[in-house]
Amino acid sequence: MPLAAWLRVGKQLGAIGNSSAWWAGDWLVYGASTYPGRYRTAISGTMLDYQTLRNYAWVARKFEVARRREALSFQHHQEVAALPPAEQDRWLDRALEHRWSKAELRRRLRGQLVPPPQPCALLRPQLRFELAAEQWTSWQQAAQCEDGDVVRWLMRLADQAVSVARGGERPPAQ
Repeated sequence: MPLAAWLRVGKQLGAIGNSSAWWAGDWLVYGASTYPGRYRTAISGTMLDYQTLRNYAWVARKFEVARRREALSFQHHQEVAALPPAEQDRWLDRALEHRWSKAELRRRLRGQLVPPPQPCALLRPQLRFELAAEQWTSWQQAAQCEDGDVVRWLMRLADQAVSVARGGERPPAQ
């Protein structure tokens, strides 16, 4: 096979692969709405795993046919699918304009969507508790065993609970 023919076949395979993701997604979306309860049955008849097909359907639902960019891959659309529609369109248009690969689009999205670190500001929320008198008294007595300040004592307890909830160890009492 001559090089030019071989390259043409590769281009056609790429187009078929890209289209097949859209076809599978559209097929699943149609099947889910037309044949309730048959989604998993339909999926079991394909050679692709459940998560892959579910992802195809998710992306297909996010982009009606009129909004799909034929010159961009299914994967380009997948990269922006979680964004609001106006943002999806903006990013896809930029990818088309600058001829970004899927990887370049992902890199730019990550750089753009991650907000720069902000200096920490102290929040001063006001909390209100409705307590029985005995609870307040017991909290005051417990706080007295440390430094006497109920608010600092409660904040320490809350910070310890967060640490434990995140899988860390309880910090030593201060």
